[in-house]
Amino acid sequence: MHAILCAIPEELSALRQQLHVEDRPSRHGATQVWIGEHAGRPVALAMAGVGKVNAAAAAAVLLDRYEASALIFSGVAGGLNPAFGVGSVLLGEKLAIHDFGMIADRAFVRTTSGINPIGAPTLEVVTPVRDDTRATLVRLRDAVAARLDAPVALGSLITADYFLNCAATRDDLHAALGADAIDMESGAVAQVAAAWGAPLYVIRTLSDQAGDDSHLSFTQMADMASRNSALCVTALLEILD
Repeated sequence: MHAILCAIPEELSALRQQLHVEDRPSRHGATQVWIGEHAGRPVALAMAGVGKVNAAAAAAVLLDRYEASALIFSGVAGGLNPAFGVGSVLLGEKLAIHDFGMIADRAFVRTTSGINPIGAPTLEVVTPVRDDTRATLVRLRDAVAARLDAPVALGSLITADYFLNCAATRDDLHAALGADAIDMESGAVAQVAAAWGAPLYVIRTLSDQAGDDSHLSFTQMADMASRNSALCVTALLEILD
């Protein structure tokens, strides 16, 4: 069974329009899970909630309770790379949590999430996904390029437990890590998926450009961005099946 995760109501609504799922979910703590099918094959759709803790908990539920063979995260993100405008679809070929690390002498040093930050090297590059996962994302990009009225590209995504509403921080993160977008869940799901040995496919459409007015753009564009990502999910399921 393939399992799809999302974080916010706009993302859930867009996915439910694409997938045939039950009317009522099962509840596992904060995680809600709908069982359904796509093209005759079973799928699980989970509403995780916002942030790394909710996302990690939902991923663990899907991998353990539902024995998911692959995870897909579909949703929105804030843009860091000026080359990608609002509406652009990014397929996560590199993923990392960037707000994990150590503070010393009033300075924060980011390190790889999940390991002891004492003595750990500074996180300077975003971690590539598995080769087979990347190959599938390339196929997905090629499959949806003509279906969407928006650019579709493989990209580098970083995760933190905050909504980025600051152009200066956006530019600093892009310069430091070469990341294309920021979200609040993908890196946490990647860490859980790696622990289980399961592939993760991240699909994020830019709802804003993480600048000083990103809270306004997000409100206006979240529905559109969620729909773009959800359309890519159905194409990915066809490839995986």
